[in-house]
Amino acid sequence: MKWIYGKQDWKSMERGQENCFLMTNYLGGFSSLTMIGSVARNDHTLLMACTQAPNHRYNILHRLAEKVIAGEEEYIISSQEFADGHREEGYHFLSGFTYEDTPVWKFQVKGLEIRKEMGLKRGANAIGIRYEICNRGREKCVLELTPFFQFSPKGKEPDVKQKYSSSWSVGLSEGKSVCSGQIASEGLVLYFRTNGEVTGIPERTEEYFYSYDACDGRREHGRAKANHEICCSIEPSASHILEVVYEMEESGDTAEGIIAGVKKYRTEIEKRAGFVSEVAGMLVKSADQFIAERESTGGDTILAGFPFFEDWGRDTMIALPGLCISSGQYERAKKILRTFAVNERDGLMPNLFPEGKNEPMYNTADAALLFINCVYLYYEASRDESFVREMYPVMERIIAKYKAGTRYGIRMDDDALIMAGEGLAQVTWMDVRVGEVLPTPRHGKPVEINAYWYNALRIMEKFSGMTEKTESTDYGKLAEKVRDSFEKKFWMSEKGYLKDVICGTNAEEQMRCNQIWAVSMPFTMLDREKEKKIVDAVFEKLYTPYGLRTLDKNDPEFHPYYGGSVFERDMAYHQGTVWTFPLGGYYLAYLKVHDYSGMAKRVVKEQLEVMESAMREGCIGQLPEIYDGENPSSSKGCFAQAWSVGEILRVYEAIERK
Repeated sequence: MKWIYGKQDWKSMERGQENCFLMTNYLGGFSSLTMIGSVARNDHTLLMACTQAPNHRYNILHRLAEKVIAGEEEYIISSQEFADGHREEGYHFLSGFTYEDTPVWKFQVKGLEIRKEMGLKRGANAIGIRYEICNRGREKCVLELTPFFQFSPKGKEPDVKQKYSSSWSVGLSEGKSVCSGQIASEGLVLYFRTNGEVTGIPERTEEYFYSYDACDGRREHGRAKANHEICCSIEPSASHILEVVYEMEESGDTAEGIIAGVKKYRTEIEKRAGFVSEVAGMLVKSADQFIAERESTGGDTILAGFPFFEDWGRDTMIALPGLCISSGQYERAKKILRTFAVNERDGLMPNLFPEGKNEPMYNTADAALLFINCVYLYYEASRDESFVREMYPVMERIIAKYKAGTRYGIRMDDDALIMAGEGLAQVTWMDVRVGEVLPTPRHGKPVEINAYWYNALRIMEKFSGMTEKTESTDYGKLAEKVRDSFEKKFWMSEKGYLKDVICGTNAEEQMRCNQIWAVSMPFTMLDREKEKKIVDAVFEKLYTPYGLRTLDKNDPEFHPYYGGSVFERDMAYHQGTVWTFPLGGYYLAYLKVHDYSGMAKRVVKEQLEVMESAMREGCIGQLPEIYDGENPSSSKGCFAQAWSVGEILRVYEAIERK
């Protein structure tokens, strides 16, 4: 699926910076710039390298300044906002931008046609940049590139006194002149190779303005330095190809080879998934961008979102079914589940894998129950009974610990429902804490946790029969008790939907999206009439085309906008802000209560059509974390979110294969 943009999409600098692209390298590294080639965030970069997968990330090559010299005239074709208010406005020369598997820019200036393409090598910290230049003018032209470096940890600004040393030499490769060299700073070395002419320059510093960080209350200024330029000359009526490769590990790769490798890999994973829908096919490729190696465990993991988040347990268990199972990547699913299985402690799954000697954090009530769900969904797709038997002891411990009680106040109450949360520990996905303030306190019996609990018990009832265990009747009897208690305590017949959390406060009856999972899970507790009422109530009060609101607009605690300082953002985060990933649960619930009928599928397919417009905005080809609650028109938060992509991909799977 090819995303095509033209000059109407960058009528102004602001418009041109609305959208960006993302390429990832399976190590946790990535490349991301706006479609006009600027850095509008401190995390925008040509090369965010990762020295220990997936979290030791360094912003190495921040941006490229690009200039065309034609006779006595100079034309800046790169675009950038600077801290002192001035701008490079090269987007005026940009005639087209496309993204399918790699970003492609097309410039026209003074009779010169330039096609620029980049690729990020999978499994390496290496980026290839390729310019195809055709001079149809009457003057000799020069293309001049100035790379600006940071060599600083992700999110950190390089010190103003930071120094960069460099060296290079010219040699022959396959009969052609090639310049090879290296740049070093802060103990890191970046190698480069080009068929252009490299010239050293006095160290030059740029100070940037990051407009997309400024509007979110993040660090709005940054800097980078340059110490060399790369040039090539093009005679009139001549063509030339300029290649540059920057890499952290030396290789013989060409930019053309790196770009071709990216395209080949992405084409193969889309084909293997086998979706009919073009949008679903693109989502398969987007899903793959979140999967990374985890060096410390020797397995794979899922990065929750770009550019901000790392790998979290809850996000992984929500995203995995769509990212791995719906796309047919069963071996990856097993590797990720095994990584978490060996790190189960006290019936809980890690919510965060730290680096170094620190212990994982286990502050999540849902990840362990969703782990059981993931094993079940994997089994349903693969019929791999041996993996079920391998995971069974871990799942047994999870159920036992939830019954007896474990960390963070997670325990089964006398009514067989699950309690969760204590003190300042928020253990559901609505887990924001601002100092001593809990903007969305949900201590008590959260609705989705108990939906996951019942689902897990029914799965264990099924699995215990497969594994020749004798506890199947015990799981079944407990599930019956959970169902009876759940209906009595959560169902509000006068309102036609479920309480959000049993806690004895006003939060109990707030209309929130969490109840949708009491309908969409594989095993659920309510009769069909009640489930339909929930689906309709969620549609009436929370549904938007891009996601579900986290709180009814009529609630006095509703926050219509997400933005400003960290405090302002956190206070709005789950108080009305639209999240994309629960929309997957809504559509799956809608299809279920309408028996996956042709009519229901047509309704969902038509409503999903707008996802294509969502994937055109923000990060091209991706789905974001959140939108404003009042009018969800522009994506916010992470511009690419794993569980958003995974959950919508599951909906396409249900439409095509159920």
